[in-house]
Amino acid sequence: MAPAADRQGYWGPPTSTLEWCEEKYAVSFHIAEFWNTVSNLIFILPPIYGAIQTYKDGLEKRYLAAYLCLTAVGLGSWCFHMTLKYEMQLLDELPMIYSCCVFVYCLYECFKYKNTVNYPLLFLIFTCRWYLILLYLSLSLSLSLSRVYPWLRGLGYTSLTVFLMGFFLWNVDNIFCDKLRALREKMPPVVGAVTQFHAWWHILTGLGSYLHILLSLYTRTLFLKHRPKVKVSNQFFCVH
Repeated sequence: MAPAADRQGYWGPPTSTLEWCEEKYAVSFHIAEFWNTVSNLIFILPPIYGAIQTYKDGLEKRYLAAYLCLTAVGLGSWCFHMTLKYEMQLLDELPMIYSCCVFVYCLYECFKYKNTVNYPLLFLIFTCRWYLILLYLSLSLSLSLSRVYPWLRGLGYTSLTVFLMGFFLWNVDNIFCDKLRALREKMPPVVGAVTQFHAWWHILTGLGSYLHILLSLYTRTLFLKHRPKVKVSNQFFCVH
C-alpha cells in the first residue's frame, strides 16, 4: 500500500466538479479514491439480495424498483470515485435523485389498495426532483409510519440515526480535510483508512437506505394483512 499522497493514475487528471478528501491513487493505480470506491459495496450487494427476495416473494414491483435504484446509486458512485470523471459524476448524482423519488412514492402508497399505480404522484415526483425536499419528506413519513405501527418505531429511528451519523461524518471529512490528511501521514496505512469519513458516509447512508426500504416494505405488507417477518439471511436483513 503506497504512502498517503496524491498521485497520477490510470484515469488521468480529474474532470469532475467535486473532489473528496481521500488521497488520489494512494492505494491503487487504477482507482482514484480506493476507500471511497469499495465502500459502495454496501449500496450494491444488500439491495441486490433484497431485490431477489422481493421478486421471489411476489411483492410489488415498486419495491423491486427501490432496491434496484439503490444498487444503481452504488454503481454510479463506484464509477465516480474510481475515475473522478465528470461523466461518472453524473452517473453518481442522478441515481440519487431518482432513488429518493422512488422511496417517497413507496411511502406515500403504503396504505393504498394493492396493484394500483398513482400516475399523478409519479408525474409530480419525477418532474420536480427536488431531492432535498424529498429526503425531508421521506424521513418525516418514516416517523409517521412508525407512529401508525408502534412496533416499527425502532426500525424507523435506527434508519434515521444511521443517516444522521453518516451526515455528521461527511461534514467532518469536508471541514477538517487538511487535518485528516496530515494525521494519515503519521499513521500506518490500514489505520489511516479508518479516518476516510466519506467512505463511512457511504457505508452509513447505504445501510440507512436499506433499512428505510425495509421499513416501507414491512409497513406495506402489514397493511395488506400479511404476516411479514424481518429475518437475517446470509448476513442481510430482508422481509419475508
